[in-house]
Amino acid sequence: MNTPAGRVRTAVLISGRGSNMAALIEAARAPGYPAEIALVLSNRADAAGLARAAEAGIPTATVESRSFKGDREGFERAMQAEIIRHDIALVALAGFLRVLTPWFVRQWEGRMLNIHPALLPAFPGLDTHARALAAGVRLHGCTVHLVSAGVDEGPILAQAAVPVLAGDTEAALAARVLEQEHRLFPAALAWLAAGRVRLEGDVARIAVPDASGALANPLPG
Repeated sequence: MNTPAGRVRTAVLISGRGSNMAALIEAARAPGYPAEIALVLSNRADAAGLARAAEAGIPTATVESRSFKGDREGFERAMQAEIIRHDIALVALAGFLRVLTPWFVRQWEGRMLNIHPALLPAFPGLDTHARALAAGVRLHGCTVHLVSAGVDEGPILAQAAVPVLAGDTEAALAARVLEQEHRLFPAALAWLAAGRVRLEGDVARIAVPDASGALANPLPG
């Protein structure tokens, strides 16, 4: 799994602007960070994150999902070939807007993680911030989890919570959650790359001293 320098070669999959991808690239620049961002792959050639990755000196690739006309597994096999060509050991989904087939999930079982903008198992799927506001929850946040065949399911590695404030709009709440995503995703990837994640059935245990895998953004003073 490790590169000669001791870092784990990681592919980041995106569909859009790649803000979480950028957070991972920045974290991976730090001395001692155990993952190397070795590829950014998108299913859209117009994804803004590809240019951001190229500017950072990261190899990029595109496998256009729309070219496969509903052949999901064909698309994923083409994507898998590109990932293997870059000698990748871990996969991080950072705003990759595709539902993966069981075939692809099996290829990366225990080695693929996703960030979701809600405190799973609450609010899987899309429009999480609007749904949280409509439900009247007092805490919202984000989750990093290992990917399973179900949508936004799989063992949870880490979560960060933010308060839902009076008068919050969807945009304001999304911005507050995104700030925590940029903290949480690099930490969870580091734990996985360093071999500190242990699965006990459907539960992930993190072997990190003094770290629970939970972050909180306290109420403003």
